[in-house]
Amino acid sequence: MDCKPVLSIIDGVPRHPDFRMAEPVNLQIMPGEQVAIVGPNASGKSRLVDILTGRFPLLGTNEVRYHFEGSSHRYVSDNIRILNFRDSYGDSDATYYLQQRWNQHDIDESTPMVDGRYIISLSSGELRKYQLRRALDSSPRLLILDSPFIGLDPEARQQLRDTLDELIRERGLQVILILTRDSDIPPFITRVIRVQGLRIVEDEASRASRLSRLSRLSRDSRASRVSRVSRDSGTSDAILHFSHITIRYGQRTILRDLSWTVRRGEHWALEGANGSGKSTLLSLVCADNPQAYACDIELFGRRRGSGESIWDIKRHIGYVSPEMHRAYMRDLPAIDIVASGLHDSVGLYVRPRPDQRETCLMWMRRFGIEHLADRTFLRISSGEQRLCLLARAFVKSPDLLILDEPFHGLDEPNRLLATSIIEDYCSDPKVTLIIVSHYADELPAGITHHLRLQADVQEEKAAKSV
Repeated sequence: MDCKPVLSIIDGVPRHPDFRMAEPVNLQIMPGEQVAIVGPNASGKSRLVDILTGRFPLLGTNEVRYHFEGSSHRYVSDNIRILNFRDSYGDSDATYYLQQRWNQHDIDESTPMVDGRYIISLSSGELRKYQLRRALDSSPRLLILDSPFIGLDPEARQQLRDTLDELIRERGLQVILILTRDSDIPPFITRVIRVQGLRIVEDEASRASRLSRLSRLSRDSRASRVSRVSRDSGTSDAILHFSHITIRYGQRTILRDLSWTVRRGEHWALEGANGSGKSTLLSLVCADNPQAYACDIELFGRRRGSGESIWDIKRHIGYVSPEMHRAYMRDLPAIDIVASGLHDSVGLYVRPRPDQRETCLMWMRRFGIEHLADRTFLRISSGEQRLCLLARAFVKSPDLLILDEPFHGLDEPNRLLATSIIEDYCSDPKVTLIIVSHYADELPAGITHHLRLQADVQEEKAAKSV
């Protein structure tokens, strides 16, 4: 049996000070080990992986050493595949966000397709499975997945765990998972490396706690149960009213004959598997979908197409989503990102006035990120970025909060903090909430209604192949 480490680093220190851990990195990963790197937001998990995979040149003669016994691949890069599931896909600007929202009908022969469907029509969860399948096509020896479970419904999370388990057993694949939640550690993980404060603080060369796994699986089971059907008893005091809405892209029906009324002060959990139409439905609510003009839709008491602008609608709404996170990949001061919520802009940033800056700082203070105000957005962790976008959603004190997977990438303390802020804000009887989460335990207290979307049976079958 080969006893050389698959990956080995001794006293590794990146040349550039901005990319260093708090102390030199010493780590070996042996053949057959399945590793989870776990830690809170901004702990250094992704930075550690960047060092281990050779992204940053090291000081002196030290270098990361790799040994893939029996591999047919010539280069190290062919033996390692890294997938960073940063919530969405497309270019790192607002182009993708706007295209995904507005132009799904504007497709041609050059638009990439997956299993007979245009790639732009896939949900973030569906596309994540597609990305994984592409990565596995090259038969890597080491697969590194950063936040692989965010945005996946309970069934898809279990499918991914089962797929990885099968590949480990049958192909000898090794995996490194970068995780924020202990409850996401799969049963096949044999070693847990904990990172905090840019240090490896704990290296558990044993299986993760079975109790946490059972707790997670229990929550997933609860989350997969069918929720209550919404009721409709008129449109009095309605924030939105949809009557028999059908949305199609090409030959694919996304929403079929949907009627839905949301009244002021109600708190809705929007549920459904990946690809069931949740994001499309929210794009109608946010006035980001042109098919709304052909549908019987009323928003804030006005029928769509009656002369109101999308900005008349958006000024009532505070919004965050996985697609928005991807659209905000701009290296601007974090406070400018928060302030963009005052103008409902994506891709257009205006320096806040002094009074607006103070409002932005107040919300950043509530989310524990005031100290990041003048740090540029791309230089903070993905969890800190998500907190900035949450502050952006609240900064104009909206009447309607639409939170699509708001806790993506947040560690437990930050998730609890964000949940507390949401619950406190929604205690105002005039505030209406629509929230999407694939984790039942993430829903804030006070949910009054549930709407579960069902994907077409044929589409569900297509989504099951990873």
